[in-house]
Amino acid sequence: MSRMPLVEPEALPPYLKAIHDGTPEENWLGRHFARAFAPNEALVQAYQSFYHPWHTGSAGVLEPRLKELVRLRIATLNGCVLCKSVRMAPDTVSEDEAASGVDHADDAGFSARERAAIHFAEKMALDHHNIGDDDVEAMRCLFTDAEFLELAMMTGQYIGFGRVLAMLQLEVASCPI
Repeated sequence: MSRMPLVEPEALPPYLKAIHDGTPEENWLGRHFARAFAPNEALVQAYQSFYHPWHTGSAGVLEPRLKELVRLRIATLNGCVLCKSVRMAPDTVSEDEAASGVDHADDAGFSARERAAIHFAEKMALDHHNIGDDDVEAMRCLFTDAEFLELAMMTGQYIGFGRVLAMLQLEVASCPI
C-alpha cells in the first residue's frame, strides 16, 4: 500500500494524467507513481527532462546500451519489478540480457566494458564505501574520465530513484517463495 495518498485519476494534473492513462492497467506501480506524485507534478517533469535524454542517448557520452544494462542490474538489486520489466532500450538489449543476463554478467557474453560497468554498479549499490583507488583506476582503463563520471552519476540516479519508489511502497510486494 502506498505511503502517499493516491490522487484519483480524474483529478491528476495533465502531465501525470498522461503518464497514468498511458500505462497498462496491470502495471500497478506505473499507474500509482503518477497518482502518488500528483502533489508535485513539476518535480516529475523536471526529473524526467533530466533522466530521459541522459539515459536514452541524446545527452551524454556513454552508449544507451551500457546504461540500460546497468539500469537493469540496479533494478534487480533494488528489487524493483517495474524497473526490471520496463525496456528503455529494446533495440540494443535483448530480452534474455534484460531478464537475466545482467544478473550473471560474467556468463552472458557481454563486452569487457559492459561487464566492468555492471560490476561497478553492483559495488556502488551494495558496498560503495569499499570502492577503492584500484577500482576507480580499473574503470579508468576502460572508460574515459567523462564516461566514468557519467556512469557513476547514472548509477547513483538508478539506485536512488529505485529506492524512493520502494520506500513509498508504490509496488505490490510479493514473496519470491
